[in-house]
Amino acid sequence: MKIYYTIIFFCLSFGICLSACSNTDKQTQATTEQKKERKFRMPIVPDELVVPLDRANYLVKHYWDNFDFTDTAYIHLPSITEQAMADYIEILPHADKDTAYASIKSTLIKAETDNKMHSYFLDIYNKYLYDPNSPLRNEEFYIPVLNYIIESGKTNETDKERADFKLNMLLKNRIGDKATDFTYTLASGKTGRLYDIKSEYTIVLFYNPDCHACAELIEAIKASNVINEGLQNKSLSILSFYPDADLEIWKKHMNDIPPLWINGYDKNQIVQNKKVYDLKAIPTLYLLDANKQVILKDVDFYVLQKWLSENNTTIISR
Repeated sequence: MKIYYTIIFFCLSFGICLSACSNTDKQTQATTEQKKERKFRMPIVPDELVVPLDRANYLVKHYWDNFDFTDTAYIHLPSITEQAMADYIEILPHADKDTAYASIKSTLIKAETDNKMHSYFLDIYNKYLYDPNSPLRNEEFYIPVLNYIIESGKTNETDKERADFKLNMLLKNRIGDKATDFTYTLASGKTGRLYDIKSEYTIVLFYNPDCHACAELIEAIKASNVINEGLQNKSLSILSFYPDADLEIWKKHMNDIPPLWINGYDKNQIVQNKKVYDLKAIPTLYLLDANKQVILKDVDFYVLQKWLSENNTTIISR
């Protein structure tokens, strides 16, 4: 009996010792993790690369080389990780398109080493490149993200279906493509077509007159000197287009639209119902050239005004 109790005592004591040692190891590990210095280290561009495009390509290719995709603590450190992503997105337009696309895909493949990190990178790409409220939104650079989701073995069928729908919408009316024609109806009942508008440039404003952001945008456009000059000399046209069904709201706010603008609505609800344009948020602005090719798509007003100001020789001289 004495031997039995001795063994039990020894086992219990040893178990307590193991538990204490294990807890000590965990505390030590936690302390080490807290003390671990985490920061984002940019790659160093070789001195022999002097051409801006070459430097941008190198930076984009190697941007995430020093990032530890297995360290999930970075998910909770937006001042490091999200700032790094924002800086990365600002570099992408300076690299060639194929290099940028390959880099975006490569980042997601590297993130596959950890499921949480993988989901996190998909989320921040969506947040910065696709969300309508993101100042860094860039649909062209979100296309490789969607292609990755559709092709990857790491994503489920629901995600793939959603990505496929988004991709189909993003591929409509891209910059450089000819905008899709559509019919508008005026208050008089007369109809017209986008392609029938004759001017050097056409601004298309998809809006809802009962929307506060739309009202603010309309006022900003009204106050723009370069736009008013273009309207006066007929080098620029504005089509304000109401795509929704409640016609009474549109009629109520008709006087908010200046007389030099074309103010129409979608009588047959074609644009919305057939998803002719990607109107995930209202208001939405497009700038088209004389042949109705898309110059700017779903663009911020200040970007639009900047572009028109920088190209105002054509607009003002007409």
